[in-house]
Amino acid sequence: MAATEHGIPNAFDIRRHLNLGQVIPAHPLALRPTRTIDEQHQRALTRYYVAAGAGGMAVGVHTTGFPIHDATIGLYRPVLELAAETADASLAHDPRAFVRVAGLIGDTAQAVREAQIAEALGYHCGLLSLGAWRDADDAAILAHCARVAEVLPLFGFYLQPAVGGRRLSYAFWREFAEIQNVVAIKVAPFDRYATLDVVRALADAGRDDIALYTGNDDAIVPDLLTDVPVTSGGRAYTRHFVGGLLGQWAVWTSRAVAMLREIQAWRASGADTIPREWLTRGAALTMANAVIFDAAHSYRGCLPGILEILRRQGLVRGTWTFDTHEQLSPGQGEALARLSAQYPDLADDDFVAERLDEFLA
Repeated sequence: MAATEHGIPNAFDIRRHLNLGQVIPAHPLALRPTRTIDEQHQRALTRYYVAAGAGGMAVGVHTTGFPIHDATIGLYRPVLELAAETADASLAHDPRAFVRVAGLIGDTAQAVREAQIAEALGYHCGLLSLGAWRDADDAAILAHCARVAEVLPLFGFYLQPAVGGRRLSYAFWREFAEIQNVVAIKVAPFDRYATLDVVRALADAGRDDIALYTGNDDAIVPDLLTDVPVTSGGRAYTRHFVGGLLGQWAVWTSRAVAMLREIQAWRASGADTIPREWLTRGAALTMANAVIFDAAHSYRGCLPGILEILRRQGLVRGTWTFDTHEQLSPGQGEALARLSAQYPDLADDDFVAERLDEFLA
């Protein structure tokens, strides 16, 4: 593999690819009722994301299910390898840049070990969860991040506290931006103040090469539309979120790709005003996400909600996860069944139905 700036090994320019703005689905895990891997449907999901036009995939992240990181389960490498092999085979018919993001968790020893596995499998960067560092100080966390970045480029991750994250200050992100091997940051605190802290920190560090990706599933369209005023080195300019790495984009992916491309075309046109319809579409997407992620029950049905949408399309068999307590909340299934009719401009049921046999082959 060729080496790019900052010593990042890659077959393509990862920084350029990420800064162009991509739809990156957080890849779910397809299981059988016995809670073993359903390889046929797991491959179908990967083929779906490639066919939908996604610019990459994130595997081994929260949407995949953190239990696969458990050494006693032993599925971290097999799941990443299966996704990589399937994506490669799908892309062989129509080669294009496609970023592989590996979820990394745990203490430094575990995260480094996982980064080494991901690098060996051809993953380009690691989405580093700090869930195991909730009680650590900033200096310890930053040292951890820098060590992992020596093995694999980092896709930073600001996860909301409600689902296992922690508050990270402007000062933390300002120091994090000094790690040269950071290629992007997924900003997902579900908090506007915290979101803007990250944008401002990158600007103050002069790191325009680090791509901003929204993980705020409750504010996807506003993040993609908003130009954030920043100042660096006495220069006033704006920065914006170029794409998203989202659990929401694990479903209805072809429509997500079309939406991002439309926003990119609007930006390229130089138009001064935001089309009013985008605000309405953004509200509709947030309302649909509230059902899928089960916001009414503190996100307890988040993963089953994602899987139920995919099950209704035929892409997975059921909503099983390794955590047996994770189930659809009361009334969530009925609400999910109504979503496609309520938000036809968001759902891609026709796209999947036309290609389902191909995905399952």
